[in-house]
Amino acid sequence: MKKILYLHGFSSAGSTGTAVALRNYLFQDYGITVLSPDIPVMPSLAIPFLKDLAANEAPDLIIGTSMGAMYAELLKGFPRICVNPALHMAKLLTFKHLNKNVDFQNKRQDGATSFKVDKQMVAEFKDIEKNLSLKNITPAEKQLVWGVFGKNDPLVNCQDEFIKAYGKDHFRLIEGEHSLTQTMIKKDILPIILQILGL
Repeated sequence: MKKILYLHGFSSAGSTGTAVALRNYLFQDYGITVLSPDIPVMPSLAIPFLKDLAANEAPDLIIGTSMGAMYAELLKGFPRICVNPALHMAKLLTFKHLNKNVDFQNKRQDGATSFKVDKQMVAEFKDIEKNLSLKNITPAEKQLVWGVFGKNDPLVNCQDEFIKAYGKDHFRLIEGEHSLTQTMIKKDILPIILQILGL
């Protein structure tokens, strides 16, 4: 049975509608399991958590959206779809959320309903951004990564950085904004998933 690991965006949770939609589309027709964990809010906890999870679960594909796509990019060796990757979280949080409480958009398994964006969180994202391996990507790694970008994304735009690092072979520009809709998932994401998984 094929297995997908889905990584949600900032202030979201594994219960997000995107994960539910992927699960609904893929399990019944293709028997594909979709894992969608709650990602720890602090990067220093999130990265080891995700690396351990990927190593233990050995997914056939990792899909990340926004912040989750930034984390997905770090999980080398796995086929990955990075949807609207937020590669500059520190800057985004500094200007939009610093020293503010942020409500989770979806239900978390631990029952948490909000968290605070503080200087420590921003500093940890800065450290990640310094270590993003967007240089010297090997040809083999380029074949593993797809970048999908909404044409009208008002929140982040890292298209040029993706193309510079990974080239245009697996670059897709689609109709839509930052968050995936049901239409975008069915029309644009599912065909890539099925192609990668050979289905």
